Amino acid sequence: MSETNRSESQNPILKAENISLVVDNGGTPKNIIAGFSFDFYKGEIYNILGPSGAGKSSLLRLFNRLDEITRGKIYFNGKESSQYNPCLLRRKIGYLFQTPFLFPKTVKDNLHFVDSSLSDDKMTSMLSEVNLGPDYLLSNVDVLSVGEKQRIALARLFALKSEVILLDEPTSALDEKNSSLLLKLIKNKVSAGGIAAIIVIHDPRQVLTYNGEALLIINGKLVEHGPAKELISQPKTESGKSFLEKDSV
Repeated sequence: MSETNRSESQNPILKAENISLVVDNGGTPKNIIAGFSFDFYKGEIYNILGPSGAGKSSLLRLFNRLDEITRGKIYFNGKESSQYNPCLLRRKIGYLFQTPFLFPKTVKDNLHFVDSSLSDDKMTSMLSEVNLGPDYLLSNVDVLSVGEKQRIALARLFALKSEVILLDEPTSALDEKNSSLLLKLIKNKVSAGGIAAIIVIHDPRQVLTYNGEALLIINGKLVEHGPAKELISQPKTESGKSFLEKDSV
């Protein structure tokens, strides 16, 4: 859904209003995020681009209060995120880390952690969506590869039924086949479920496969945004041109 065909009555599911994150860097304040503002809507994919250290992952962590903003405001469903219980907010705004984190014991235990009512058939179906067979359900997570853990973490995230999903380089540990499969799954979930996906991307070329909106962050600042294909092929700012030339998109 683009800005041109989005209903005028639709409100953003997530809104960042001039947010900043300042940390102590050896006695000197350092801006990790500096005055970021943006509205995010359901049914859309947002790709977060930028060089290493730009603040991409830090931005995701602010959205569901894994870290707290220094200044500004974040709104979820029209209500300041600071007014939500953090645990409740993190169910509504789910996070998939770049390095997958699973709880001990089995895959089944991990899926039941977010929804104890899930039947074995439902969980088997969820695993099938991420290209894992039914035998994985009773597998101990300690014996799984990083790529397998990442796919299970994604299945667990979808079991949360979050309204916003935050994905930090979700396919970085996957081969091309499974990357393509998960890409299609994410796009289908966003479209069918009416959720918003905010995805940190390392390789700018990958933005063209996700499509949607692209946001370029440099030194914690939003320097440019627009339709993914347009931003990648015709950046409007010198910062955008320099970044994309360096990465040879």
